[in-house]
Amino acid sequence: MGLRPLLFHVDAGWNTDQAVGNIEKLVDGLGLDLYTEVINWEEMKDLQVAFLRSQIADQDMPQDGAFFSALYKFARQHKIKYVLTGANYSTECCREPEEWGAYPGIDKTLFRDIHRRFGKRSLKTFPLVDILIYKILYQRVLGMKIVKPLNLVPYIKKDAEEELGRLFGWQKFQHKHHESRFTRFYEDYWMPRKFGYEKRRAHFSSLIMTGQMARDEALERIAKPEMDEQFLKTEFEFVANKLGLSVDELQAIFDGENKTYRDYKNKRFLIGIGSRVMSALGLERRLFR
Repeated sequence: MGLRPLLFHVDAGWNTDQAVGNIEKLVDGLGLDLYTEVINWEEMKDLQVAFLRSQIADQDMPQDGAFFSALYKFARQHKIKYVLTGANYSTECCREPEEWGAYPGIDKTLFRDIHRRFGKRSLKTFPLVDILIYKILYQRVLGMKIVKPLNLVPYIKKDAEEELGRLFGWQKFQHKHHESRFTRFYEDYWMPRKFGYEKRRAHFSSLIMTGQMARDEALERIAKPEMDEQFLKTEFEFVANKLGLSVDELQAIFDGENKTYRDYKNKRFLIGIGSRVMSALGLERRLFR
């Protein structure tokens, strides 16, 4: 494609060693420049604990909020018009239900209410760009373009993993989002055991619908946890300690009453209206339901 991108990475404190190694291999192998935004850990930790105490299903909101907000802010600050992401229909055509944690964008109202109730420190440097700001101001007014190159070429996940391994020594992950130690724990332990939601159903469904996985293979794999029980027990302890909680405190949160974003202030209704208007105008192809 003749591209020479600036690589941008947000470190929210949960990178696995494998993820760090893969980044280094791609940077060195491609000879590209990398800019890393490191999130203030004390603020990140405080926000994540607040979200855990809120008892909602989507515990990846703090990380996602940091990732995309930092990216959009950096692009705007440096007058970078084109932002390339790895989003794609090939492996993400079947999205999980909103109740499972697929909240449509960064809702600053929701973040603020949860942190106001359960947070303990001010988020002075934590990047947070509301969905209405980056959808309207950044993209429609200032002209920032979000480009998804993988939708423009034939993209088969297995082939891509093999090519990255062959060319750069990149190592494949056991499953989607296992580059983050917290997301791996949240999707493999917290979500299915506390809420009964299994995100692998959506992940595997996308691969089945695009001919990259057999249904029998998916059923066999989903019949058991992705990681073994002892590993998950160790990760429970690791997550608790990293967040400044005792194992008993994290267990008490886990055993608490489940809630949804509807229990907190939010502007989901407004986001839905905006989405339908943009869809009617041909500016947005996603439908939130």
